Amino acid sequence: MAQSLVIMGVSGCGKSTLGRAIAARLGRRFVEGDDLHPPENRALMAAGRPLDDTTRAPWLDRIAAEMAQDAGVVVSCSALKRAYRDRLREREGVVFIYLALPRGMAQTRVSARADHFMPATLIDSQFATLEPPSGEPDVIEIDAKAPFDTVLNTALTALEMRGL
Repeated sequence: MAQSLVIMGVSGCGKSTLGRAIAARLGRRFVEGDDLHPPENRALMAAGRPLDDTTRAPWLDRIAAEMAQDAGVVVSCSALKRAYRDRLREREGVVFIYLALPRGMAQTRVSARADHFMPATLIDSQFATLEPPSGEPDVIEIDAKAPFDTVLNTALTALEMRGL
């Protein structure tokens, strides 16, 4: 059975860009996790209000449903807390790629984005919520400060080493 891949990290770390590239290289379907947010969540974030466990729950359920539907899907999802990752782990065969990025660089990247509902003012809340996945065996950690080609090649090499 193919393993689903969750590209995770704070806003601005490159989840969507990396997810699309990995999916294209591996011939898999990519799901943009942001597209699965209920309209209420998007409105909260656009208004500068961070999500909490309760508001994230329906979103995580939708991501889990996508993974249940397609065992080899590549999905972008912040998966900031261990509990969120554990919710996605309920389905067997999930590997996370954690794009580690410093706060300042995340702030800069999100500030430079146009036409996205997530404002840069929420970066602090992302880092406040983040529980880095240190020591979790199904997580590949990648330095997201590196040039994109390096990030992509590092991810593909790590996946190949895992037989994916």
